[in-house]
Amino acid sequence: MITSIQEERKIAEELGNSHTGTSLETPLHQDAFLLSDEQKIEEIQEYMKKIMYTLGLDLTDDSLKGTPYRIAKMYVKEIFAGLHPQKKPEIKVFENKYKYQEMLVEKRISYHSFCEHHFLPIIGKAHVGYISNGNVIGLSKINRIVKYYSQRPQVQERMTLQIANEIKNALNTEDVAVVTEGQHLCVVTRGIEDDSSSTVTAEYSGQFKELNVRDEFLRYITQDLM
Repeated sequence: MITSIQEERKIAEELGNSHTGTSLETPLHQDAFLLSDEQKIEEIQEYMKKIMYTLGLDLTDDSLKGTPYRIAKMYVKEIFAGLHPQKKPEIKVFENKYKYQEMLVEKRISYHSFCEHHFLPIIGKAHVGYISNGNVIGLSKINRIVKYYSQRPQVQERMTLQIANEIKNALNTEDVAVVTEGQHLCVVTRGIEDDSSSTVTAEYSGQFKELNVRDEFLRYITQDLM
């Protein structure tokens, strides 16, 4: 159901800068995938022309006339590619034949996401740990999971949970920990305009709820071991 402009404004003003969440799943309407990527690019391109024209920009200028298409292509093919389930990375797990029993930690995974409240970037690092219950996952697949869930309009808390749940499902284990840190450009470039703060969110499951296991994980991600 599409609300009126007046209703949308009222809701936005009432919420203010509150980062309210809806659900664990990224909110998508039922017809989200009826259009092809090219059709989406065409429609977004037209909308961007209207936005830029409304702002007063001259779309006949050589520097600007290609901007609506570039933005539309970037939205669909790059920064919001994680919205489409067909872009989800294929996750293969392998038997832990060498019987590695300790936690595995992949830290400082770079991600670039977008705040769903203002469509401004969130730039940060993710740290992922798990303890094998018989299976392991390729290291690059952890990075790809982070990238997939970050490439969509996001709330950092939801993104952290989505990454953790994907790894738990892939490995069939609850022994997973995810910590993400992000700088939100909606905080940096507007509103309070604070460029020194960052946001940290965490999800601990299974053995990682035990204080000693969690502390070990946190030591790994905060220390420079190289």
